[in-house]
Amino acid sequence: MRDRSAVVLIENKKVALVKRVREGSVYYVFPGGGIQEGETPVSAAKREALEELGVEVEVKECISKVEFNGTQYFFNSEIISGRFGSGAGEEYTDEKRDRGSYLPLWVEIEKLSCIDVKPGEVALKVQSFYVSSVKEEC
Repeated sequence: MRDRSAVVLIENKKVALVKRVREGSVYYVFPGGGIQEGETPVSAAKREALEELGVEVEVKECISKVEFNGTQYFFNSEIISGRFGSGAGEEYTDEKRDRGSYLPLWVEIEKLSCIDVKPGEVALKVQSFYVSSVKEEC
């Protein structure tokens, strides 16, 4: 079990996700990863945003905490610099990792309930915060 920290980035009615294709499955996750020894959840969220997305973020409030194989923290965050999609973390550079593919992208908030986002309860919470009337247009 390892604690994990992730960022929730919202811009222009879209949320930043990482599309994962692994062992024949396609799913989406909020950008983030494991909290290293001696690291706080906030500093881990900042580091992971830079590694996975290529952006520096301002971490705001924790909007969700999920217990699953450790504690997972999800922070409302804002991009302050960098270029989205230019991340160079080990998931992109270590060819021997064999953990599937990673593709950072922006997804319309209204579509969150139409795709497999993990964890689903955080996707629904984000959707309810930012969409007044959720329409299922899958």
